[in-house]
Parts: sequence; structure tokens; C-alpha cells
Amino acid sequence: MANSVSFSIKGGSLVYEEMGRVFHRESGSRETFFEVGVIGRMRMKKEMYKYKVLNFLTRKGGVNEPEPPLDLKEAFSKFANGGNCISKDQLLQFMVDHQGEKNFTLSDLEPIVDKVLQVGNSSTVADVDKGQGLSLNDFINFLFLDDFNGPLKDEVHHDMSVPLSHYFMYTGHNSYLTGNQLTSESSDEPIIEALQQGVRVIELDLWPSSTKDGGIKVVHGRTLTTPVSLTRCLESIKKYAFVKSDFPVILTLEDHLTSKLQANFAEMATQIFGNLLYYPQTDSLTEFPSPESLKNRIIISTKPPKEYPQSDSITSPVSNGSESSEEEPWGQELPDSMAKLKIDDKNASDEDEEDIIINTCDNKPNQQGARHYKHLITIHGGKSKGSLKDRLRVDDNLRRLSLSEKKLKSASESHGADLIRFTQKHILRVYPKGERVKSSNFRPHLGWMYGAQMVAFNMQVDAGNVRANGGCGYVKKPEFLMRNLPHEEEFDPKRTLPAKKILKVKVYKGDGWKSDFSPTHFDLFSPPDFYTKKTSVKMDNWYPVWDEEFEFPLTVPELALLRIEVKDKDQTKDDFAGQTCLPVSELRHGFRSVPLYDQKGRKFKSVKLLMRFQLEDFI
Repeated sequence: MANSVSFSIKGGSLVYEEMGRVFHRESGSRETFFEVGVIGRMRMKKEMYKYKVLNFLTRKGGVNEPEPPLDLKEAFSKFANGGNCISKDQLLQFMVDHQGEKNFTLSDLEPIVDKVLQVGNSSTVADVDKGQGLSLNDFINFLFLDDFNGPLKDEVHHDMSVPLSHYFMYTGHNSYLTGNQLTSESSDEPIIEALQQGVRVIELDLWPSSTKDGGIKVVHGRTLTTPVSLTRCLESIKKYAFVKSDFPVILTLEDHLTSKLQANFAEMATQIFGNLLYYPQTDSLTEFPSPESLKNRIIISTKPPKEYPQSDSITSPVSNGSESSEEEPWGQELPDSMAKLKIDDKNASDEDEEDIIINTCDNKPNQQGARHYKHLITIHGGKSKGSLKDRLRVDDNLRRLSLSEKKLKSASESHGADLIRFTQKHILRVYPKGERVKSSNFRPHLGWMYGAQMVAFNMQVDAGNVRANGGCGYVKKPEFLMRNLPHEEEFDPKRTLPAKKILKVKVYKGDGWKSDFSPTHFDLFSPPDFYTKKTSVKMDNWYPVWDEEFEFPLTVPELALLRIEVKDKDQTKDDFAGQTCLPVSELRHGFRSVPLYDQKGRKFKSVKLLMRFQLEDFI
């Protein structure tokens, strides 16, 4: 199976002396006191309190940074030819030979060195002006600049000229919700934040409304969530769609509208998006367009409209013949004062699982509006009739199929090869199960291993982020998921495979917590005790140095992820201190600055780790 490499830094102890006594402090904040001489129990507690208060008032720990790791000193000495400073020419040689930046030039280096010198002192600046170069501390500051020395390439480098079905897409689920799936508010703010993070697939749930906003509201149906204006959502999508990436934004619609309201949506989308809105010139596409051809365009994906029965009264939802949802009911939606809905006891969470039509008193057949609405749809949603194998049949009817994470797991056990073949031409979307009411996320690997392009994340929590390919939101799938091979040669994620690569990871040190957190955020009277899952706890230090190395054999390195999470050790519950998730196949080798993110995927201003990555053939 594919590897999701997760590691943290745990265990360990620290011995230090203070005020004539020796304290031995172990992980888990268990403290043992070794008194030099005989002392009473109360005296020891009093002295420990004095120590913590003194520590709090004077240094808050770790102000004096520890010695640099040996690897950094040796690399500096090697390229500085044993000197105390490294020149620009020597620094360029380091970037080419050690970091593997073959195309790096002196002109690339100039602004970076200048940036390092901005935090240096005047004597350092004078030394560089004289041609002497950077000191060891300047060199380490140089390595900590994640905007040029980050762990991943920051430019698009995949082939973007093949059909959309060839790419994993950064996909949101219920993109308008600010919190949990049952009672939170709907807003355009989560949509804006998702687009700023590089999300390319935005989901909107459309329901009838009594407001003037085209008679449509955006809300998670049958819940206590509050609605948000459709116009506001569309205008925000237009404004922020391409601030992070110029590759297409796909708007997936969970449509619970009458034909008249569908016509209203088509008119609103056309008016607001203008020339940004792409729609196919033919109803019979033989393959999806490419991301390159759709740059700076917005495309729509939803089920095509159907002929709906006319009604002059409010009725129960009408099914279009698709299977009922597996998910549990969300509960009843708070109705508008004028549009009260009678609902059955099913979850209307995703449009491919249950197509619901709400007939209101203003619903009249609008075939011209329906044709306009259908004309705007580039990726047709909805599911075909029949068994799962029938629905996964590869044919010329280009479409998107949606499965819950539960159904995907079931399908992978019985129809794994069919899933992979389906996703070579068509699009598969996977969304979180209904039990995830707190907007948690499932592990995306199950979807990716079977070629699912749209693995939908709840954006209210960190989704691990699709950071590959310059963070553009589209990642080309590995070739083994796109090849048509005989059955016995097809990729099978369930098959036990030999290791192909070995990932060597070394964690040197961390920095930035003292800048981004208050002095008492982690502990009232002492500095934090930082760790991640594989290394030791570093006690009472804002500037932890681990200098520890780990190796991970990988069977499918093309899909492997390296997840890093830092915590502060505490007596009860450990405190979160940062995280990130990196695609192994895109890691840049050498010493790299790894910025950390909060629990919602937002990058900290200063918090980062200095690490080293090496990906080698497994021997």
C-alpha cells in the first residue's frame, strides 16, 4: 500500500543545575529532585517554585540559543574552506553541490544574502562588503529562509496539457461552512480562505429561498446551519478565484432547485462571472479539457436538469431515480418564513447520492431556462442506473461520480480495478461520511490510490493541503494510475509490494514559537517542552535542537506523504505547536526550512523547522 509517513518527537530527559541543586526532569513533566545535602520536602517544593518563578521573570527559557548542529557546522566549514566566513561564490557552490540547485546563479543569490543581512549587525554587513562573507549564524539564518529554501518547488512543473481526469485536484467539501456540519454559520469567508490556500474545487449547496437573491440560498440542507447569499458567494469566488493559482476553479453544485430557479442561477452566474465562465461548445465532449486550456476560467459541475412535474403546491421531495443516501439524517433545516419544506428522513448531503427537487408555488416549467442551465455545465454529475460495476463502466458519456468515503472503501474491496480504469477517463469525487459532524477529514490516500481526482476536504480543519506542483491545486497523477495494462499487471493497492525508495529525514532544530506565541501560551511558569513523534522531548526551550535522523522505506513513493506535527509536552494534554504535510516525491534534497501551519492549514508567520531530506533507491 502507499505510505503516509507520520512522525513526531517523543521521549527523552534533561538534567540541569540551578541554585546549587540538581533537578532531573523526564518526559511527561515528571520531576525528581536530587538535593546536594539533606533538605526537607517542603524546602524542595519551595525552591522548585522559586526556580520556576525566577525562570519566568528572567529568561522565559531558551533566550540563549544552543550550539548549532554538527552537520551545519561541517557543511559551513567545508564550503568556507575552513574559514570563519563564507563568501558569495562559496555560498553559490554550496547551493549547487550540496542543495542540488543546478540552475542557481549569483544573481539569484544577491537578494537572498541582502535579506539575511537585514537581520544581521553592522559588522556583518561590513564584512560582506569587504568580500569576507557570512558568519556561521548568518549561514544558518540563510538556511531558515523558507521562501527560497523551502522543502518543495514553488513553481508549476507538471505537464498541464492533458485532460482534467489526469490530475488530483485540491477539493473542498461544503466550502461555505465556518464550523461544524450541523449548527455553524454559512459565509463566503471560508470560500475566500480556501481559494487563498489554493483550493480549486468549491462546493455550494443550492436551496430555494424566500429572499430576493434569485430565490436561492446557499446552506447545508436539513440542518441548523444558517444560510448565506448566493450572490455574495459568487462575487467572492470571482474576486479570489485566481489569487493563488491561475488554473481553473471548478464550482460543484449540490442542486435542489426547480427549473425556474435553475434558470435564475444560470442568469446570475453568467452575469457575475462574465468571460471567466467557461462552457463547452458541444454537448458531446470526447475528453475533458486540460487545466492549461482553462487557465483563469471558472467551470461548473453538477447534474444536468431534467423534466420536472408541474405543481401548484409545496410537496415532498421528488427523487430522480438514484439510490438513497447511506448517510444518517442531518436533521431538519430551519425553514424560511415563506418557503416551508416538507422533508423525509434522509440526508441530502451530496447531489449524486440523492437528487432532491423542491416544488414551490412558483415552480412552472421553464424549458428554455433549463437548456441555458445545462449549457453551462462542463462536468456532468449524477450517477447512472444499475449496479456499482455498471456505474463504473468506461464509455463515451463523460461524467463525474460521487461516492462517500464509506462507499469508496466498500468499492475498493470489490471493484478496485474498475475504480482505477474509471478514473483514467472520468472523474471520481469522494466526500466525508455523515458522521463527521465536527468537520473532521478522512485519510485521502484511499481515494488517491484508486485515482480519485476530487478527494473533498472539510476546509474548517487542516486538510493536509495538496502542496505539490507549486501549490497550483492540480497534481498530475502518477503514470501507473493512467496505464491500460493486462489485469495481472495493473496497479493493485491491496497487493504487498517491495520497498522501492528509502526516505532519510533529519530534524535539526526549530524556531519561531517565541515570535508567534505569547510567553505563557504553552506553560505559565516555564518555557515549552517541544517534541514530535520520533524524536526526544527538548525541555524548557523556545529554540529546540534535536539533531536526530530517521529512515522510512517506501513501497509507493509517488503517493507517499510526510506528516510532521510538533507538540509541547504537558502533564495532561499536550499542546499543539504546528504541523505540515509534504509529498515525498517532491521533496527538495539537502538542508531545508520547513514552515509549519496551524490546525486550519494557515501558515504561521515565523514557526519553522530546519531539516534535511534524502530520497534514495532502496537496496
